[in-house]
Amino acid sequence: MWKCRSDPVLHIDLRRWADLMLVAPLDANTLGKVASGICDNLLTCVIRAWDCRKPLLFCPAMNTVMWEHPITAQQLGQLKAFGYVEIPCVAKKLVCGDQGLGAMAEVGTIVDKVKEVLFQHCGSQQS
Repeated sequence: MWKCRSDPVLHIDLRRWADLMLVAPLDANTLGKVASGICDNLLTCVIRAWDCRKPLLFCPAMNTVMWEHPITAQQLGQLKAFGYVEIPCVAKKLVCGDQGLGAMAEVGTIVDKVKEVLFQHCGSQQS
């Protein structure tokens, strides 16, 4: 917490420090906040302050019924319009016991996508 004007501001320092941001998992609540521009915690403040020239990847994860709600597609579209990269959720038995889409992508899939995007980003900065 800052007390004077010259004190560091954590969400700004974090966005300056990072070369890439990965939000995994991105739940329905945070998806709604980010799509609407709400920044009421450290994560959403960092995202709101994010330099859109740097990659931001997100891995949605939520109950199947929440995933299938029409607002979810709208909110995902908004994040993609910001230039953020979705690592799609997968279908399987969820923690709640339901079966269907909504589970976060497998860790290996996420790591592969992060490597791919980071490689592309670093290559485009050198040109």
